[in-house]
Amino acid sequence: MHELGIVMNVIEQVDKVAKERGAEKVLKVTMEVGEVSTVVPSLFTDAFDWAKKRTEYQKDAELELIIIEGRTYCQTCGETYKTTSHGKICPFCGSKDTYLLTGDQVIIKDIQAVFGEGE
Repeated sequence: MHELGIVMNVIEQVDKVAKERGAEKVLKVTMEVGEVSTVVPSLFTDAFDWAKKRTEYQKDAELELIIIEGRTYCQTCGETYKTTSHGKICPFCGSKDTYLLTGDQVIIKDIQAVFGEGE
């Protein structure tokens, strides 16, 4: 389950940002997860729920996952299409001269935190 490794990296990065910015605690972490990123959302959520209990700032944090659709571009005809429906072969012209535009990323999009008075 490589999700745990990714989660541990996210947890580390979020705690680092929280500490650097003087946060008291993190309320919510919003992630963008591509549908062809090989991350299984349910496993990612389970790993996050397990790992956050071992952190300084995220013990009660909510995780929001925004799933980003996989889109592929065809260099032959210039069309874009849903990657999960057609793979690497363009459904418009049959070309294999394609590349992935979106859907393979795993990104921390937003961190919501509580700060002390005067912040």
